[in-house]
Amino acid sequence: MQYDFLNHFPRRMKSVGLHFMLIQNSIQKTTWKQYGFTSGAEQINIIYAVLLYIMEQSLREEICTMDDIGAYIDTVNVQHFRKSLNYDQCKQLGDFIVNVILSNEGKAMYFEGFDFEENDYQNMHISYVANRIVYVDQEFRRTSYYLTDDGYNLLLSTLEIENNMKLTVHEMIFQMHLEKQSYDKAVDEIKNVFNLMRVQLQKIQDACGKIRRNALNYSVRDYETILLENLDTIQDTKQKFQNYREMVKSRARELEDKNINVQQLLPKEEEKLNHLREIESYLNRTIDEHQKILSSHFDLKALYTRELEQISQMSLIQRFPLRTGLYDEVLKDADTLTRLDYFLRPLFNQNAEKAYNLNKAFQLQRPVRRRAEADSEEELDFDEESWRQEKERLRQEKLKKYEGSLGCLIRHASGKDGISLMELGSQMGEEECAELIPDVEIFKEVMVELIKNREIDLTVLTKERSEYIQDSTEDFQLNDMLLKLADAEAEAGRKRIRRIHVSRIEDGSTVVFSGIPDKEGKRREIRCSNVRLRVFREE
Repeated sequence: MQYDFLNHFPRRMKSVGLHFMLIQNSIQKTTWKQYGFTSGAEQINIIYAVLLYIMEQSLREEICTMDDIGAYIDTVNVQHFRKSLNYDQCKQLGDFIVNVILSNEGKAMYFEGFDFEENDYQNMHISYVANRIVYVDQEFRRTSYYLTDDGYNLLLSTLEIENNMKLTVHEMIFQMHLEKQSYDKAVDEIKNVFNLMRVQLQKIQDACGKIRRNALNYSVRDYETILLENLDTIQDTKQKFQNYREMVKSRARELEDKNINVQQLLPKEEEKLNHLREIESYLNRTIDEHQKILSSHFDLKALYTRELEQISQMSLIQRFPLRTGLYDEVLKDADTLTRLDYFLRPLFNQNAEKAYNLNKAFQLQRPVRRRAEADSEEELDFDEESWRQEKERLRQEKLKKYEGSLGCLIRHASGKDGISLMELGSQMGEEECAELIPDVEIFKEVMVELIKNREIDLTVLTKERSEYIQDSTEDFQLNDMLLKLADAEAEAGRKRIRRIHVSRIEDGSTVVFSGIPDKEGKRREIRCSNVRLRVFREE
C-alpha cells in the first residue's frame, strides 16, 4: 500500500462512529423539549452525565435500575441543571435517554468505516449499554443496565491522558512492543513519541513568539506549565532512546548477518528488518528533537527573563509632558534657561570612557582606512528588486557548492567497500579537490551532517517527502539535497541510491587538506578525522 498511515483506518472510524451515532440519535429527537433541554449542549451534557453514572455502577458491580437512574437525574437536576421536573419526569427522561437514544429503541446501530486494505466499507456494530435481569431483595424482578465495551471506550476517549504522562505511556508501550518483537506496532508508537516531541518543540517556539511580542500577555502559570512539560520530556529521555537505538541496531545487524552469511531472509524476517530500520531512523530523529527541546528550553528561560527585566526597567522611566514640565516653567522664570543643561543632560548620554587594552597592543594591526572610507560612502539609490535578485543569486551559488561537495563524495563512495577521506584525498586532483572542498565552512557542515545521521535511508526520505508538505528553507538541508542528487542520477540512467552509511575509522588517523580557502579568501590547512562512506544502490 502506498500510504501506510491508512492502515487500521476502520478502527479509527469506530472511535469516531461512537460519538457520531450518539449525536445523531439525540439531535433528531423533539422529546427533549418536554423536559426543558432545548439546546444541543444541554442534551449532550445530560446524556454523558447518565453514561458516567451507569459506568460508575458497572465498575462497582452494583445494580443500576431505571429507578436508580431516575433518582440520580432528579438529584443532579435539583443541584445543577435546575429544570422544572419532578421525580416521575426525571425517571421518564432516564428511560428516554437509555432506551431511545443509547439503545436506539432496540434497533441495531451500525457505522460504516472505509477499509483501504479491502477497498470497501466495513459495517461496525455500535452498542453503548446492555441490560440483564436482577432480583431486588430476592423478590422483585428488575432490569439492570451496564456499559458495553463501546460505552467504556466512548467515555474513556473523552478524558485524555495528561500532557506530562503522554510521552511516558507511549514510551512504555513502545518498549513493550520491542520486547515482544512486534516491530510493526513499535513503528507506530515511536512515530507517536516523535510527534509528541515535535509538538512540545512547537509549543516552546510559540511561547517564544508570544514573549517577544508582549511578555505581559504570557502568564507566569503558562510559563511554569511549559517548563514542567519540558523537564518531563527531557528527563532521562535521551539515554533511554539511545539504549533503544543500540538494541534495535543489534537486532537489525543479526538479521543482516543472517541474510549475508547464512541464508536468504524469509518474507516475515525481511519485513521485520525493514521495520527495525524505520524504528532506528525515527529514534535518531527523536534524539535530535530531544536536543532541540533542551536548547530551546534554556533559550525560553533566558528570553523570558530578559523581556521581564526590560519591562521592569521601562517602568522606572518617569514621563512628563514637555509643555507643563518645561515650557511653562521657562515662561514663568526666564532665569531657568541658564540651568537648562540639567534638564537636557540625560538626553545626551555620553559614551563610556575608553580603557586601554594591553592585549590589543601586541596584536597585528591592519589598516582600516579603506574600510572606513567604504562605510562612510553615502548610498544614493537602492533598488530592492535588484538586491533581492543578487541575494538569490548568491544563495543559489552557495547551494551549488554544497551540491558539488556532496555529489563528489557520493560519486567516489559508490564502490563496494566505499571510500575513506584519506583514500579520497590521495586520489583526487586539484579540480576535484576544489569541488569537494569549495571552502572550509561548507565542507565542515556537509561532513558534520553526514556523521550526525550516520545511516541515511533514501527510501524512507522519499516516502516522507510524498506524505508530508514541508516549507522550503534557504539553508543547506542534507535530506533534501540527497533526494535531489538521487533524482538527478536516476534521470541520467544510473542505479538509484538506496542507502548511505557513514562511520568513523577509529584508528587515530587524521586527514590533512592543504590550501583550502575560507570565507575571507585566505588559504588554510584543515585536519579532520578519517571517515568511511558507503553508498548502496539498487540491484
